[in-house]
Amino acid sequence: MTFSEAMEHVAQVFEAIGALVLLVGLLFCFTLAVRAFRRSGDGRQAYQVLRESFGGVILLGIEILVAADLVRTVAVATTLENVVILGLIVLIRTVLSFSLEIEIEGVAPWRRAMVGGAGRIRQAMAKGGAEGIGPSNLPK
Repeated sequence: MTFSEAMEHVAQVFEAIGALVLLVGLLFCFTLAVRAFRRSGDGRQAYQVLRESFGGVILLGIEILVAADLVRTVAVATTLENVVILGLIVLIRTVLSFSLEIEIEGVAPWRRAMVGGAGRIRQAMAKGGAEGIGPSNLPK
C-alpha cells in the first residue's frame, strides 16, 4: 500500500466519522427535543432545543468533513486545481459555520460581548424594571 492509498483511506475514515456524527447527532437531538417537549409541553421550546443542538452537531460534522478534504488534498492529490477546489469548499463551509453560529446564538460574534456577562445583567435589570439601579443610585 502506497502513502497516497493510505491517506485516501484516512480521508474516507474521516468522511465516515463525519457522516456518523451527523446521523447519531440528529437522533440525539430529536431525543433531546422530545424530552424538552415532555417536560414543558411547549412545542416552541422543543423546537428551539432541536435547532440549537442540531446546529452544534452540524458544526462538528462540518469540521470533520473539512479535515477529510484537507487530508485528501494535501496528502493524496496535491494539484493546483485540487487546492483551489479545497479553498472554495473551506470558504463555503466557513460561511455556513459562521451563519449557523449566528443562528444558534442569535447574535453576531462581534456583538457577543454585549449579550454576555454584564450585558445580560443589564438586559435582565431592564426587563425587571430596575434600569436606574446602580452604584451611583444605591442608598448611602
